[in-house]
Formats: sequence, C-alpha cells, structure tokens
Amino acid sequence: MKFSSSLKFNAVSDWWDEYIAYDALKKYIYQLEKQQYGHTSGTDAMFIPLLDRELKKINLFYEQQETELTDDLNELERDVALQDEMGLQGGEHYEDYEEGEVDDDDESISRSPVGRRRSLSRHRKSSSAGQARRPTISVNTADLSPAQRRQSISSMEEMDASYASLRSPVATRGPLGKLTSKFNTLRDSLVSTSSGPDYTIWTAQSDYAYDTRLLYKRRITNLYIAFTNLKSYVEINHAGFRKIIKKYDKVTESELKDRYLHTVVEVAPPFMQAAKDKINDALNRLIELYTKCVTRGDKAMARQQLRLHQRENIAWERDTVWRQMIGRERRGEGAAEDAAGATLVQEAEAAIADIPTPVGKFKITKRRIFKVVALAIFALLLNVQVVKGEEANRCFAILSFCTVLWATEAIPLFVTSMFVPLLLIVLRVIRDADGVRMTPIDATKYVFSVMFSPTIMLLIGGFTISAALSKTNIDRILITRVLSLAGTRPSTVLLTFMGVSCFASMWISNVAAPTLCFTLIRPILRTLPPRAAFGPCLILAIALAANIGGQSSPISSPQNLIALQFMEPKLDWASWFAVSLPVSAVSIFLIWILLLISYKPARSPDGEGDIEIKAIRPTREPFTVKQYWVTFVCLTTIALWCIAHAIEDYIGDMGVIAILPVVAFFSTGVLKKDDFENFMWTIVFIAMGGIALGKGVTSSGLLDVLDDGIRRLNLPGEHQNLLIFITALICSTGMGMPVSGFPNQTAATQEDELGELYLSNVDFLKNGVPASIIATMVVSTLGFLLMNIIGL
Repeated sequence: MKFSSSLKFNAVSDWWDEYIAYDALKKYIYQLEKQQYGHTSGTDAMFIPLLDRELKKINLFYEQQETELTDDLNELERDVALQDEMGLQGGEHYEDYEEGEVDDDDESISRSPVGRRRSLSRHRKSSSAGQARRPTISVNTADLSPAQRRQSISSMEEMDASYASLRSPVATRGPLGKLTSKFNTLRDSLVSTSSGPDYTIWTAQSDYAYDTRLLYKRRITNLYIAFTNLKSYVEINHAGFRKIIKKYDKVTESELKDRYLHTVVEVAPPFMQAAKDKINDALNRLIELYTKCVTRGDKAMARQQLRLHQRENIAWERDTVWRQMIGRERRGEGAAEDAAGATLVQEAEAAIADIPTPVGKFKITKRRIFKVVALAIFALLLNVQVVKGEEANRCFAILSFCTVLWATEAIPLFVTSMFVPLLLIVLRVIRDADGVRMTPIDATKYVFSVMFSPTIMLLIGGFTISAALSKTNIDRILITRVLSLAGTRPSTVLLTFMGVSCFASMWISNVAAPTLCFTLIRPILRTLPPRAAFGPCLILAIALAANIGGQSSPISSPQNLIALQFMEPKLDWASWFAVSLPVSAVSIFLIWILLLISYKPARSPDGEGDIEIKAIRPTREPFTVKQYWVTFVCLTTIALWCIAHAIEDYIGDMGVIAILPVVAFFSTGVLKKDDFENFMWTIVFIAMGGIALGKGVTSSGLLDVLDDGIRRLNLPGEHQNLLIFITALICSTGMGMPVSGFPNQTAATQEDELGELYLSNVDFLKNGVPASIIATMVVSTLGFLLMNIIGL
C-alpha cells in the first residue's frame, strides 16, 4: 500500500488536517524537479522551510493534545480515589434518580451524583481531546442504512455482553425493584463495613456499584483510545517525514534525509524518547485503573479488553475509509498511480442500435455482430465442401471459426481457445496414424494429452523467470544502469530506451516490459517543457520496441513457442537468436530513424534550440545474495536452452529445462504461491488451444491439403521450418493500431500531468503502420537470408 493511502487509512478522521501534508509535499517535489533539477542546494533552501512548517504544526498539535489528555488522566485518577473514599455510602442518594430513569446507559450512569458531574465534564472535553466517539446502546437505528443498522446492533450487542460482566442479574423495575435495590445497597454497605476490602464499590453487586463501574469503564476506555490515537499520530508523522525526505533525495539527488531527520525531526518534542515513554506510562496507568475498576484485579483481562475496545473503535471510526479504499482497489483504481497504463479501464461497448422486445431492449453491438458472422461462417463451411476430405473440411471450418473470433475478440481470446478441443472432439476431426477417425473417447485422451506439451512448460518457465526478475528488482537495477549511460541527447536517449524495451521484452514479456519502462521515464516526462514532441515520441518508441522484442527470443511471445512446437526437426535457441537478434536490431534502428524524422524530438516546443533530457540515475543498491541466486539460475536456464539440441539425449526437451527455475525459485522462497497464481494463465490457455488446433490440422489431413497447395508454388527444397519461422516473426510486427497488442494499449493510456493523453490514433496510424511495414520487410529480406544461412 502506498504511504499516502496508508496515511488516509490509519489517520484519526477528526485530526486529518493536523497530519503531515504528504501529498502536497510530494507534488512540490516534482515541481522542484521540473524547475531546478541538478541544483540541490537551491532545492534544499526551498524545501526545508516546508518541512519546518509541517513540523511546527505537528509540535503544536501534539503539545495541546498531550496536555489535555494528561489533565484528563490526572482528573480520572483523582475521581477514582474520591470514589474509593466514598465507597458504597454514595449510594444513599441513588434511589432518588430511579423514578425518572429510562432504559439508556447514559441516564443510568448519571444516577450517581459523582457520575453526573464527571460525565458532563467528559462530554465537554471529548471533542478537543480527540476522544473516540463510541456507539452507545441508545443509538437510534431508525435513521441508519440497513448495513449501518446491522453494524450498530452488532456493536451494541458486543457492548452489552462486555458490560454484563460488571453486574449481577438485573434488578426488577418498579416498587419491588426499588425495595430490592435499597436492600442490596444496605447489604453491600454492611458487608463492606464488616468484611474489609473484599466488598468495595468495584466489587459490590448493587445497581449503584454497577453503574459506577460502567461509568468509569467508559471513561478509562475513551481515554485509553485517545492516548493510543496520539501514539499512532506520532508514529505516522515520523514515517511521513522519513518517506517524503527519501522521495525528495531520490528525485533531486540530494542527501537531506539523515541530516534533517537526526538534527531536526528526532529532537522535536513529539518524536523524543521522553515523549514516547510518557505516552506508554499513561497507557500503563490506564490499564491499572481498568484492572482496579472493571476486571477486579485481573490485569491480563484488562489489557485484553482495552485492546478489544481499541479495535472496535478503529472499525467504527474508519469504516467509511476502509470501504472506499477496498472498493478502489477492487476496481483497479488504487494501483493507477503505481503502474501507469498497467490497468486498462475499458468502457462498456456502445450499442449500434436498440431493438425493443417484450423483455426489454436488445442492444446490437459490434461484438454481437462478429459472433453472428463467426457462427454463420462456421455453419456454411460445415455444409459446403471447401477442402477435400470430411475431417479436413470440418477442421477448416473450426480453423476459420476460431480465426474470426480471435481476430475480432468477440469473446475473450482464451474462451475461443477452449472451443478448440470441444469442437475437435464433438465433430470427430481427429484421426489416428492409419487415417481412421478416432472415437470421441480416444480423441479426448489424445487432445488433452497434447494440450499440456513441453511448450506449455516452457511458457510457465518464462513466466517464472519474469516474476523472479521483477520481484527481486533485478530488471530495474540493470535497466537503470544501462540508461544512465545514455546521456542527455534526445536522439541517444530515445534509441537507448528502445533497446532496453526490446531487451526487456525478450525476458520479462512484452506485457511487463513496457509497463516497467513507462515507470522509468516518469522523471524525464516531468522535466520536459509543455507540448514537447519528445514525450509522445518516447512513449511510442517504447511500445514499438516492445513489440519487436516479442520476436527476439523463443519465450517472449506465445506464437514463438508454438512455432518451435511445430518445427521438425526442432530448432534450438542458438539458431533462433542467430536470426531474430539481427532482424530485431535492424528493425529497431530503422524505426528509430522513422521516429526522428516524424517527431523531431530534439526540437524545443518554442522552436528555439534543442531540449536537454534529464539523465537517468542508476540505483545505488548493491546486489543481494537473493539477487545473485536469481541471476545464476536465470543465466543457467538460458544457457541450457541455447544448447538444448545438443543435450536432448539427456534432458529430452526444452520444457524439462523450464522446470529448473520453477523448482529453484519456489522451493527457496524467492517466489510464493501468490506469484504463481498471478501468472498470465489466460495466455497459457490460448497457447494450449493453439497447440490443440495445430494437432487437429495435422491429424485431420488439412495440413497435407495446404502443403500440396504450397508445393504448387514450385518453391525449391523443403521449407516447412522456414515458413513457420517467418510467420512467427511477422506476428510480432503488427503494431499499427492502439489495440495492436498490450504495448500499444499501454502506450495509448499514458497521460500528462493535466490528464491529457500523449498519443492519439493519428500517432499510431502515422508511425505505427509504417513501422509495421518496415519490420515486415526486414523479416522478409534479412530474416529470409539468415534462415537460409542456418540451413532452413
């Protein structure tokens, strides 16, 4: 949880304006960064007075609250001593208040003369001292919402149960009750006089004794909660100063944190050890009072009940904040600032037309139209002989049906993938090695056996490496160190970020890589002049480079793994890199030139001179043992993948190697169960559906039909692997629209400080489409040449 959210969550609502203004200071830090980055002495002179002002505000409020609460505690101790002196003799006037009583705890408490005087005193001081406003049994639930009414009733029931331990069975009301009450008071008085200290106002069974204990229980509890709130106030503000100065040092490259905290903050009255000891002493005194007045000498029970009341107060006072924050997190709004662009909030699809029906309006949307088109194509191809062979024709219908659904995203992609095994089995498309159609039972076993193939294990291994690199912060450390060498020239920074985005996409997927890069460029974007072309140029460059990175390694995209699955003989990683790395490097370079020509990112918005880019600072944190372990396992796994073809007699397949990082990271605690659950399982199911469809195309005979058509093109030699390889690489070059993959979607949602989008559809059409053409041409020319060189 971010500290700004933690502050809202833990703050006492009545004291909200008295806490450190964390958000305001954070905004001012970014303003300083934008205006005067690099001049740390000047920023210190402007920022320190703001900290001093916040510290002075906190000091004044703390001293006021500490004084009031200490006075209340002293008064409470005097009242308890006075009550001890009065004993049960004060009950002689108790019956005078019976006649006008109502079933209200506050009225019952006021029946004691001392209770009436002290209760009024407490009400006058509760607001200024920050007392907790606890629910009482007299809450009017008629004015509450159903949820609030349930909570109020539940809270009152808990209080009744807690207070029940203070008294014996409730006396009967009316004349008999008055007589019983007088008898009990007289009995307790006589027993107290004759039997010593065993029967006191804190142990007697009369109504007067009970109400007196109830009064002091409330007073002690409220004061205990107030002191704990004050203790929390000090701790939260100290954490706030530490966090905000750390943020300031990081953004402005200053070293203010240790100096200011040790010489200014920690010598202020609220944060000194003497102040902490004073609060702890007050809490211990209240526990002693509670032990004496309520729990009859049981100190452990007193501590337990006071902590219970404290938790109840937190639940009651901060319920609204709790619900709002949890709601925001569930809607994905809480992480919007932490991962800009990582959460895509999609609006409901607009209806093309509304058709009234007896059960309401039926909305016609594009997705529903695409669903109908897909079903129509599917039904047509099933009933028309397009491909020779019944199984091959049915498989062609399934292939066309799934292709339309995948292309239009009429339903989620992984749901379409789940259609594949269903249709292959129901339509009896699968044949055995002799060309005989399998029974549904045999086809089911076959389809599900091939769906979880070594390719799927390879994909899971890639997810594991990605999660380990991100969780241990290795990706950020390496990337920032590389970017720190880029300098301040816009063109050099642009090319460096493109290279980093492409490289990151190779290993941590083109989903996580652009999100990470967009986080790293925030300091640069904040220091750019308004309307500078470098901002949108840099964002689009990162997205396009991440797409290119999707073709650079076998685990960077699902289509690469599927391509490896269908290559025969299998292609090792070294051969893949021999083709993909030069192709990706040339594509990145040509797209970089395209963006320089299109945006002229170095030009200042006012046309006078060139802009200067804020340099990226490398992290100063040294590598830990865990980070060295993760690096070793990742490098070992990648090395084994590169030589998998040479050692296949020992390991069988690259999927077996993929088990290594899974076992190494999860067994040593680097990754947890939650990390495993957060893997992109939808992509796994998409890949499984693609593998099943590929096996169906092969088994049904459709592949033989398509192969005959390709052979008629008179291509020399066997080029099955070459065609598969080229197809896989070209899949990553489609980046002409905002919806063309996650990198483009993430880039399309990036906003400036005023909430305006950096990129529009025109940016993608003007630069994304030419970039797609350039990358496709590089694959078709340079890629084709390299594939022939390695023998494909």
